[in-house]
Amino acid sequence: MHQSIRLTGFIAVFALRCLFVNAQAKMPDSSSFYQTVNTYVNPVLPGDHPDPTLLKVGDDFYYCGSSFHFNPYLPVYHSKDLVHWEVISRVLPSSKAGWVADKPSAGIWQGAITYFYGSYWIYFSAGGQWFCKAGSPKGPWSAPVQVKTNPETGNLGYDNSVFVDDDGKPYMVIKNGQKVNRLQALGKDGQLTDHVINLDWVNARLQYSWAEGPVMCKRNGYYYYFPAGDVSGGQYVLRGTELTGDSTKWERLGDFFKPITDNKAGFRRPNHISAPLQLADGTWWTIGQSYEKYEGDDWSGTGRQTSLYPVIWEGDRPWGMAPTSLPIPKPNLQRGEISWRSVRTDYFDGKELSLSWHFLTKKASASYSLTNRKGWIRLTPDSTRTHLVQKETDHYYSAVTKVDLLATDERAKAGIYLTNGNQAIVVKLYSGYRNGKKIFFSMDTATRVAPNTIGNVVWLKLERYGHELSGYYSGDGKTWLSLGRPINAANLDKAQPNFNSWVGTSVGLFAEGKPADFDCFICKDGASSLPAAGYSNYYGMTAAQAGKLKTVTNTSKYGGWFMISGVEIGAHSPSAVQIVASSKSKGVLQIWLDDLRDGKLIATIPVNTTGAYNYKTFSKQLKNVTGQHDVFVRYPAGNPQSIFIKSIRFASK
Repeated sequence: MHQSIRLTGFIAVFALRCLFVNAQAKMPDSSSFYQTVNTYVNPVLPGDHPDPTLLKVGDDFYYCGSSFHFNPYLPVYHSKDLVHWEVISRVLPSSKAGWVADKPSAGIWQGAITYFYGSYWIYFSAGGQWFCKAGSPKGPWSAPVQVKTNPETGNLGYDNSVFVDDDGKPYMVIKNGQKVNRLQALGKDGQLTDHVINLDWVNARLQYSWAEGPVMCKRNGYYYYFPAGDVSGGQYVLRGTELTGDSTKWERLGDFFKPITDNKAGFRRPNHISAPLQLADGTWWTIGQSYEKYEGDDWSGTGRQTSLYPVIWEGDRPWGMAPTSLPIPKPNLQRGEISWRSVRTDYFDGKELSLSWHFLTKKASASYSLTNRKGWIRLTPDSTRTHLVQKETDHYYSAVTKVDLLATDERAKAGIYLTNGNQAIVVKLYSGYRNGKKIFFSMDTATRVAPNTIGNVVWLKLERYGHELSGYYSGDGKTWLSLGRPINAANLDKAQPNFNSWVGTSVGLFAEGKPADFDCFICKDGASSLPAAGYSNYYGMTAAQAGKLKTVTNTSKYGGWFMISGVEIGAHSPSAVQIVASSKSKGVLQIWLDDLRDGKLIATIPVNTTGAYNYKTFSKQLKNVTGQHDVFVRYPAGNPQSIFIKSIRFASK
């Protein structure tokens, strides 16, 4: 997915850092970039995270955006460093949103998170403009209140945001259709007050397509107004000396993002940015959405993914850093304890459902139980399918579950579910019945079937390697039987009609015909082979082709590293960690959990000379290593491009 920098890559990162070095700490020695985590790679919120808004309160950052029909609605994310994010609350359950349309492309648009008058507020549109209020982003959130309008204000539209001026006075940044762009103050009750500030001239000639998702910030006495183009891209900026509808007091500055010079960049049309914000060190940052697409490789079906961009000021003119495939120096912030955003493992041991899960229908949100069977979740469908899903975040993983289903007719099905947002294209790996108990693996017209000789309780594993999906089943979760040749999922992953109904791919569990129990859900199974090419962050690395598979090697004499996010090592410690690699010379690899400085070194693996393209397995024993972690592999300093890693695995006896 991501391409590497070579030795000259350090110079590129140095240049990026120098663009805002005036308020940053002293530039570290060059080797530190290759041995510690000083950079990140976009997206920081992989998977479907559209229409982002960003809030800074003290040392904490909060994100919210559109959730559409994914419910409970409006997940709130928290971060300490703008790079690592976790869900901390969901604002609106189905029980409080009976009026919200329950279908793709409908639901709730633009959850704008903000803070004013001593409270946290989230404004959103769903058949009108609404808000919920809380004393903490973790909730509890109030019941929704509709924002009142009047003839002067007009229809409040959608994708609105809130700008808080230096004096603490908040304004709703209103957007309705293509030609309505307005501002109006908010009172302490959250309702509109004062008179409308009419900015309809901003897009009177459709200069910015839809001019949607407008946000504002203030710097050096200038007000900055940022309208987006439309869902396909485009981000623009205007500035003014006062909050007025007088167009002569405003200046059009043109495009916000710098032109792209990296032809490897996959997120090429970022827009719908959050209001840029300033950190204590003087640097400015924003987040923005983009579909993912490369030359001949389309991942638009994943949805609009959110990336973090430095904002560079040339005098009083802001520029968003051009999208790049290269590592970017991190904000000068403490990391905290949050892992990289990834699908989360669940053993269903809690009394409440994890905040990582969502549903695609309101009916499904009331069709599960964590109490019928301790340590299992029960999905109970009616005449239709029910499900439990998370936003898919990766192109390489093994999703595993253990399901208990008594299948006695063709209606009964239960297993792993992978679907695009509107469920028009669906991948299912499941236990079912057809002239006897069977295991099925299907997408569109492609179907693989095997007799179920195991029984009602069966393990299922869906492996994704890029666009190729493979299905497996097992009686013990250790020895796996293949369901045959892979199924190509390119039609699921590519751009869909009507932008996939505005939502992206989800992965999880489903049941049809009768209730089914699930003991666990693991999306990045560490006991399975983890392709090195599936890394989420890296420095000093490059991906190389090895036949049909990809390998990863370092490109610098200083070493280098890559990180695979969200690896489930297991509830019980594996006996060893294994690396499949070829090597032109001897070397030593280090395996770390969660960070290369503040994390845990769990293994040092000597690698012998194998010769080019001769791959062997190298291993190291482990003790007391469990749970879900970001796994780092660090190369030694020395000869670049000498060790080529194909995969990593946590093996048990």
